[in-house]
Amino acid sequence: MTQHPNNPLHGVTLQTILTELVAHYGWDGLARLIDIRCFKSDPSIKSSLTFLRKTPWAREKVEALYLHMLKG
Repeated sequence: MTQHPNNPLHGVTLQTILTELVAHYGWDGLARLIDIRCFKSDPSIKSSLTFLRKTPWAREKVEALYLHMLKG
């Protein structure tokens, strides 16, 4: 089994990342920080996960915000 000691995202699911970001910033805060419609218009974890899994650039922004939050 390969170890990933330098990757803080290793083993963290996208759902966990999104849930923690929503708990920390709220949907309004996420929408201000990352301009994505799924965070602005009737946001939900399920719809946001669907979008983020299909859209690599958006997922990268969410992951970067999560890492920034962890360093906080």
